[in-house]
Amino acid sequence: MLILKRIVIRGKSALELRISIFSLLTMAKSISKFICQECGSIFPKWTGQCEVCKAWNSIVEEIVSAQTPSKNITIPDDFFSFVDSAKNDVNALYSYRHKTCLEEFNRVLGGGFVDGSAILLGGQPGIGKSTLLTQILTHISGIENYIYVSAEESVRQVILRSKRLGINNSKLKIASSSNVSQIIAALSDIGKNSVVIIDSIQTIYSELIQSPPGSISQVRFCAQELINFAKQKNVIIVMVGHITKDGAIAGPKTLEHMVDCVLYFEGERTYDYKILRVTKNRFGPTDEICVFSMTEQGLVEVSNPSSAFLSEHNENVSGVAVFAGIEGTRPILSEVQALVSNTSIPIPRRASIGFDSNRLSMLTAVLSKRCKLNFSNKDVYLNIAGGLKISEPAIDLAVVAAILSSLFQKALPAPSAFFGEVSLSGEIRQTHLAFSRIKESQKLGFSEIYCSHKTDSFEQLSGINIRKIKSVKDVFNILKQ
Repeated sequence: MLILKRIVIRGKSALELRISIFSLLTMAKSISKFICQECGSIFPKWTGQCEVCKAWNSIVEEIVSAQTPSKNITIPDDFFSFVDSAKNDVNALYSYRHKTCLEEFNRVLGGGFVDGSAILLGGQPGIGKSTLLTQILTHISGIENYIYVSAEESVRQVILRSKRLGINNSKLKIASSSNVSQIIAALSDIGKNSVVIIDSIQTIYSELIQSPPGSISQVRFCAQELINFAKQKNVIIVMVGHITKDGAIAGPKTLEHMVDCVLYFEGERTYDYKILRVTKNRFGPTDEICVFSMTEQGLVEVSNPSSAFLSEHNENVSGVAVFAGIEGTRPILSEVQALVSNTSIPIPRRASIGFDSNRLSMLTAVLSKRCKLNFSNKDVYLNIAGGLKISEPAIDLAVVAAILSSLFQKALPAPSAFFGEVSLSGEIRQTHLAFSRIKESQKLGFSEIYCSHKTDSFEQLSGINIRKIKSVKDVFNILKQ
């Protein structure tokens, strides 16, 4: 440093020279960051609990190389595009859809795959994600290149699963790799009308990121590289994502914002029915679902989920009510089961499966207040048959009816269905798509529908009795008759 003070190189002062050397040393230096693997928050040092998401032992040290931005940035001539209905119709770009061999899967996507789209599919281990994607690769309209890249299984394992499912596609190419640079280099020659399956994004890594596979930095970087490749080459990329213990897709939350479509494959291991639910879709509707049945030959579509979930419905049993619900734009009828039993413990239980436990406690409190009932010495259990998970507020009326039916040990009037939101005042509030709910109930043989008193009257529906009720007291009076 003493020598640097006295010399000047090509007109540069010693201060400028020291700054230049310091910049070179800084560029080569790696920066250590502590990142939460649950929410992606960055901390200056390690702590046992994340201050943002409150998760324990989720903060991991990751090495990030310091890089300076490039100054040689070129802008292409066609960097900006213009929306002109006469020359460039944006709607026409997405009018053509690549339809798969599964009609229900096409309906969830909004009609099929769109060129240049990136799709994220999440689900619990062993639920059937790889099986579903392998079946989809049997035939897709307009697709010339079928590529399945597995970072978790060998090529032989994927071939054995394809033979078990009866997949016979001579265009299907299978590879096993976990290096994102190698995968993109191998896919560089493919063009439009191609679909690529990446199984899974949590096992893909890049040598440019000095952190283990599955970390926040690796997942974000590798996903961005694959998405950029899909947009540039105009190909379809489907990435499989792991699920955490809370039921969310593992990795940074920004992963779901980066892709065009997010699909959740859910269902209980003890049930044959699996539900594919879409939570984000830039090219179609959201909140749509489709139901599959797991068989030895793979996943089979269930065209009428209502009849499947009500196949064992018994009309002469107390504590059972049928809910006319809506999943996306599709009406689905499901069975709500309630059990009210005496208890001697100081704090009675409120337990539910497939329904929010906090909302169950709220509805029980509404019945206690508005109907003058005593639940302080009674346990209340609730179950949605078939492994469904329902968060729609319109199920409140069916839950209240099932609880009262179990409490009085009296079956509800048959055959009847319920839908309506219950407020804290006990009023039954109006819900959307009432006509679709009533029409689906009529198709399945239900002659009575209990709903809000504000529901419109539909003259085109004949042979069905719509009983409009104002509050939970009306349900209470029906069972007390």
